[in-house]
Amino acid sequence: MSKLKGLLLTEGLHGMISQAEGLAKALDLEYFHEKIELNTFWNLIPPKLSPVSKFVFKNKIEKDFDVIISCGRKSVIPSIYYKKNLRKNIINIHIQNPKVSLKNFDFIIAPDHDEIEGQNVLISKGAIHYLTLEDINNCKNYLEDKIDKNRDVITLILGGPTKYYSYKEENIINIFSKIKKNLVESNLQLIVIPSNRTPKNTINFAKEYFDKNRLVIESVDKQAYLSSLALSKYIVVTCDSSSMISEAALTGKPLYIGMLQSLKNDHRFKKFRNLFKELNIIRELGDNLEIWSYEKLDETNRIAQEIKKKIF
Repeated sequence: MSKLKGLLLTEGLHGMISQAEGLAKALDLEYFHEKIELNTFWNLIPPKLSPVSKFVFKNKIEKDFDVIISCGRKSVIPSIYYKKNLRKNIINIHIQNPKVSLKNFDFIIAPDHDEIEGQNVLISKGAIHYLTLEDINNCKNYLEDKIDKNRDVITLILGGPTKYYSYKEENIINIFSKIKKNLVESNLQLIVIPSNRTPKNTINFAKEYFDKNRLVIESVDKQAYLSSLALSKYIVVTCDSSSMISEAALTGKPLYIGMLQSLKNDHRFKKFRNLFKELNIIRELGDNLEIWSYEKLDETNRIAQEIKKKIF
């Protein structure tokens, strides 16, 4: 039996692509990705006020597909449009709260902190993603010759500024100082991994601040990211990225959160972190490091199995 074909609709951001691709792989789809671009006026209009019409978006998708996996605000209208207008039975799955009637989709996958409910809603603990333990272990050697194999590794994964969190220097120093203390006291070495949101000046500051016993990756490098997860004894992720915290939780390794001062009410982020604390996955980065264990979190495959039971 040939594989079902999947169309992935996102805005092109790492977190969205990670979630859509992760689910497509777990569903064993043969998939292709389309970065959605809205026509100028409709960029300003929320989906609930937008017509389900082709003139809302620029993309012309001519390949055949059976399943749509969409993620992000811009992908909502295209997903609904193709489901309604193609002359075949399309299954459409939206990741995150679409902020339109949930009946427009066969399935909604929403993290617990999105606080939505419905008969077609599947709740995940944190964000689903594209990582697998096999992928992580297969990349272990990528950075191995650039570090001291006789010393334990702490990996710092950096997100970037958002409307909720600032990357001003004093906030970054608060995280860096705690890591530096542990580098010295525990004789560790550091790997710094940026994301596509990480400011260049933050990367440069990391190179200056940690002047030795560190490997700073200066640009987005998926293999370096996976390798660092495989090599690390401890992992630190900045609090602004729920997606990368969820990805790191797949490893089962001690996972610390580098806290940044919030700029506005970050209720949803706090709820997400509280859930992960209850699951014994994360702790807030402090002056000392500990070792603990927890059940590796693989929500992508769990959610995929639920969908398969209903559609395959």
